Amino acid sequence: MAWRLPSAASLAHFCRKLNRLKTLEESTTEISPSRGLSMLDMILRGVGHMVGVGFYVLTGTEARQMAGPAMLVSYMVAAVAALLMALCYAEFAARVPGPGSAYLFTYVSMGELWAFLVGWNVLLLNLLSGAMVGQAWSGYLDAMFNYQIRYLTETHISTWQVPFLATYPDFLASGIILLASAFLSCRAHISSWLNYTFTVINLCIIIFIVIMGFSLASLENWSTEGGGFVPLGFSGIMAGAAICLYTFGGLQLIAISSREARNPQKAVPMAIAIYVSLVTTAYILVSTMLTLMVPRHSLDTVSALADAFYQRGYSWAGFIVTAGSFCAMITVLLWILFFLPRLVYAMAADGLFFQVFARVHPRTQVPVMGTLVFGVLMALLALVLDFYVLVQFISFGWLLTYTFVAASTIRLHFQKTSQPRSLGPASPEPEANSSVPLQPVSGEQASGPEPGQLRPALRPYLGSLGECSHGTAVAWALRLLVASAITLSVVLIFGDSTLHLPRWGYILLVLLTGVTFLLSLAVLAAHQQERLQDTFQTPLVPLTPALSILLNICLMLNLSYVTWLCFFVWLLIGLVVYFSYGIRHSKENLQEPQE
Repeated sequence: MAWRLPSAASLAHFCRKLNRLKTLEESTTEISPSRGLSMLDMILRGVGHMVGVGFYVLTGTEARQMAGPAMLVSYMVAAVAALLMALCYAEFAARVPGPGSAYLFTYVSMGELWAFLVGWNVLLLNLLSGAMVGQAWSGYLDAMFNYQIRYLTETHISTWQVPFLATYPDFLASGIILLASAFLSCRAHISSWLNYTFTVINLCIIIFIVIMGFSLASLENWSTEGGGFVPLGFSGIMAGAAICLYTFGGLQLIAISSREARNPQKAVPMAIAIYVSLVTTAYILVSTMLTLMVPRHSLDTVSALADAFYQRGYSWAGFIVTAGSFCAMITVLLWILFFLPRLVYAMAADGLFFQVFARVHPRTQVPVMGTLVFGVLMALLALVLDFYVLVQFISFGWLLTYTFVAASTIRLHFQKTSQPRSLGPASPEPEANSSVPLQPVSGEQASGPEPGQLRPALRPYLGSLGECSHGTAVAWALRLLVASAITLSVVLIFGDSTLHLPRWGYILLVLLTGVTFLLSLAVLAAHQQERLQDTFQTPLVPLTPALSILLNICLMLNLSYVTWLCFFVWLLIGLVVYFSYGIRHSKENLQEPQE
């Protein structure tokens, strides 16, 4: 049989499959829990994540290997990126409350393929985050015993010098993760009192660390003898900011908690704003205190805070910090292991991932298979991967996810959607499996200018844009905005150091890409947006998410090229899974009429 090129109609149908949007479904199963969380509950969940690995471990990594004392500037940059991202997350969490977080957000706004890639990315991120928490816990426990566990492992088992791998297998970290996975596979949820107790303990320890640390501070550690305030220059500050953004990961927990919130439209945006403020303040204080206590080159990258007190001769304070780290990392590890199988469940329930992970235990309603399988994978990663490599991978992955969410925010504002029914405390719960569509609706249903069309006041001046089919100009402008943001970021970061551009060439490229970025913004702003009365919406769209995209890409480019390579390999594996399984078994595909 002669080979033939696919017809234009077949190609267009295939592209529509990749970009089909999800119809939301509310369920009364345990995976869709009751609405009982207050704004304080969500803030405590986010803060519980904040005082985990980022607080007790990453501060040492950033200070010693990246920004030095200037890491407090890195946290300020990261706070700006997190605030821009928080505004986008707040809108999605209020409008699309449900499991899966960024995965679900992308599915209802960008399309199926993009949603799968985001879910696939977040899946890896949680595996790596859990492995990093396990290694951090192991490191603090080892520090309590004067690193005897590391010594015994290196002496009596084995060591190796392989890129990306740790110098010795961390059996303690793997064992901690396996125990936590077994615990969660037998329970339906994490007790709120456990989370609140550990969070309160950690907040008390944070106050103790700040007061005690500043009493031992010395400005000599910011002098030339200590490496100076900015030992690695502007690139070190930006690389540190890319890592610092991980500490704002509690945004994810608050967003996915919106499904359990009493009033997600009001509580979620407020919880996110308060959370970002608390995280920024706490980390700036602690990073300042830590780098004033001891020189950055003497910090331990795994148990930085405790080690700083040990170096100053306050072992009892080091034990208190270690106890706080255990409380914090127990909470973080349990939440990661709680969220990960539920993300996989959401993807499997949509048909994009293997159906074995869509099964829950009939009595406990826990996705046991997902909890155990991914708990074992997480334990294997903790056993062999290097800690600093985990930090780099996780930072890149979160920045990539945040970029997708920002782009989804722009897309969502320019498409007409039917609002889900209010699910506040005064509203009745939806019936099981009732559909809540978040799909474009026809112009007949809309009153006034339809979102995605050129604004009426600009049609006499921009008639050529008005002649485009509905949504076409918006889609192309969004693609051009992302492409120009990538190009502008590359020129700004590598124009002098790597590309060796002449001065006039550097300025010309900055001007061209900057003007293209602004023009794409202007085209988007010229189109009608959807305005909703009773739901939080991101302010200054498309400017706010566009700045978020630009800043996220700049931070990503400050990470190593090997990190980019490894993540693209992971995404290629994900594409194989999607095109060999997900695209055919997708629930949205099965609901389409067969040709």
